[in-house]
Amino acid sequence: MTLPDTDWQEALAPHLPAGVRSLVWDVDSDPREALGDDADHVAYVVLPYMHPAGALETVASLPALRLVQTTSAGYDNLLDRLPDGVRLANGAGIHDASTSELALALALAKLRGLDDAVRDAEQGAWRPVQRRALADRRVLVLGTGGIGGAIADRLEPFEVDLVRVASTARSDERGRVHGVDELPELLPTTEVVFIGLPLTDATRGMVDAAFLAALPDDALVVNVGRGPIVDTEALLAELRAERLHAALDVTDPEPLPADHPLWGAPNVLIAPHVGGNTTAMRPRALKLLRTQVERLVAGQDPLNVVIG
Repeated sequence: MTLPDTDWQEALAPHLPAGVRSLVWDVDSDPREALGDDADHVAYVVLPYMHPAGALETVASLPALRLVQTTSAGYDNLLDRLPDGVRLANGAGIHDASTSELALALALAKLRGLDDAVRDAEQGAWRPVQRRALADRRVLVLGTGGIGGAIADRLEPFEVDLVRVASTARSDERGRVHGVDELPELLPTTEVVFIGLPLTDATRGMVDAAFLAALPDDALVVNVGRGPIVDTEALLAELRAERLHAALDVTDPEPLPADHPLWGAPNVLIAPHVGGNTTAMRPRALKLLRTQVERLVAGQDPLNVVIG
């Protein structure tokens, strides 16, 4: 198997099954030049976290490759680059804790006006204002998977009226899950929306002008999923009208250019896509990688396979 860097290799090596070796390979280089004869035996490639799509361009020449692993939950930018006959596994579960933490932090910061407080502090201005609490808000979470589920878990102590929405209606251990077809009835009474969905053909542009228009005045939209799930122009129109609020860890486009109008829009708080990039990522990623290797050696299907 190949790994993103030597730090990961040192942490993983003691836990590998007998007969399995880990290699560090600069995925921007030719694998045969970097790995020599070992390139013929690489079965499992772990892509670097911040550079997965570019890395895929060089793995196609590995003859024994069976599985490509991304350490991100999203994989929409990898779909048209995967070599034929190779399976792709995503990093589901690695970022649930970190991303759900940020989702709550963004919501609390925006509701309690911490972004305004930071700006006031720069001017030495003391401006106490009554703000909305998260408590007692009707909160809708889009997505019941890893990140959406983790957001719902963390909302439990906050005394909210929680509404969960997935692609289809069902019931689970927490209670009712609404289907997306019910959104027109749910949105008019929703005060905070958390978006914890992956980007797919079904979710691209889901939060469009009609979706946003259905929300009540002063509703807050928190996106920690993927930027293109939200129609940026439609969101900008609502922000400029100062009707809605937004707290975004992901944007469309991304990275957000310095001159993009979102930066100067009212009622918005923007983080530079840092939801998963915390100290909680590494131990969870290493645990997943160990499990994947053990399953491959045992002839079992790997976890989190999204293609193949």
